[in-house]
Amino acid sequence: MLTAGIICEYNPFHYGHEYLMKQLKAYGATHIVVVMSGNFVQRGDAAILSKRARARQALLCGADLVVELPLPWSVAGAERFALGGVALLDAIGADLIGFGSECGNVDRLKTAAKALSSPLLREEMRKALQNGSTFAAARQNAVEQLFGAETAALLRDPNNILGIEYIKAAERTGSGITPVTVSRFGSAHDADREAGSYASSGQIRRLLRCGRDCSRLMPSAAYSVLSEEMKAGKAPADLFLAERAILAQLRMMTRDDFAALPDISEGLENRIFNASAQATGLEELYFLAKTKRYPLARIRRIVLAAFLGLKAFHSSGLPPYIRILGLGRRGPEILQKAGAVSKLPIISRSSDLCGLEDRGKGIADLESRAADLYALCLPKIAPCGIDRTEKVITL
Repeated sequence: MLTAGIICEYNPFHYGHEYLMKQLKAYGATHIVVVMSGNFVQRGDAAILSKRARARQALLCGADLVVELPLPWSVAGAERFALGGVALLDAIGADLIGFGSECGNVDRLKTAAKALSSPLLREEMRKALQNGSTFAAARQNAVEQLFGAETAALLRDPNNILGIEYIKAAERTGSGITPVTVSRFGSAHDADREAGSYASSGQIRRLLRCGRDCSRLMPSAAYSVLSEEMKAGKAPADLFLAERAILAQLRMMTRDDFAALPDISEGLENRIFNASAQATGLEELYFLAKTKRYPLARIRRIVLAAFLGLKAFHSSGLPPYIRILGLGRRGPEILQKAGAVSKLPIISRSSDLCGLEDRGKGIADLESRAADLYALCLPKIAPCGIDRTEKVITL
């Protein structure tokens, strides 16, 4: 039994995701477990499909087990996103972690991971940040100065960065999980142009929100799930459908409330507080808060955290439980192995949440409230309580 793990969003599932699964099986993986973001994702947005619909897509297209990356980690920056995902894969007992990258070379990514973990980097970055550089630019320049241009060049591409963070997270948690990367090809992430059938998730989302057909860009089983959800008024979800609710929440918050949010530093709470008082829409809010120093993705995540009630302390440490979203034919075999090695409780029914310790219950309550707010982002608004009543998807 060789279990490969994937950390993902599947927003939505497309041919590139299917290709990675096939490559991992060709590598020798007999079982595939997926740690997937819930109803909200890293770019500070609502997922185009609910977490259970995306879990079904994953199972139909090759996954054996889908577990949820809890909210505080699924809407965090790359480092915490990776840390939460790797910790769960390690707890489940995965042998490999597979991911796509632009460079397609694990050794080069390991070199970059060591560079980012170097104590020399912090001082070099501090100088650049004091001169007004963004965090990403300061880090890349510092790596180039200390470790060379070839290593620094890896930090230009989003999938390389995630791969590097997975490797760092495995080192930080003491996991023995083996990284395996596949060269990413087709469209770049969020590219404006299609590249054959290998379109990015961002392209597919744009097509869906424009009412255009995207059936040729997704495996038929994944598209079938999408089509069913759309007919039922459950997709495509859009954060802007909850725009007034988000603005109302932000207008009721104090400066201290903003200061307690994740990713807040160096007075950024004041900027977002002021923007929230002036903005008449989400796009205007993002524009008013964004600067060269604070990129749009970070602002979007902070605004989403405010809406969902997330605080900085929620993502401290590691995820406190393993919550199952979907179970395929070989899934029970993975769970049997996980039950023997994991120190985390495995949640397969809502009643299991009652046995969690206080921290776990708090995270689960956040997840449940997030699902209720996600219901406002659907074409047809759904009632509250779905997160505690819907069962594990089984195939």
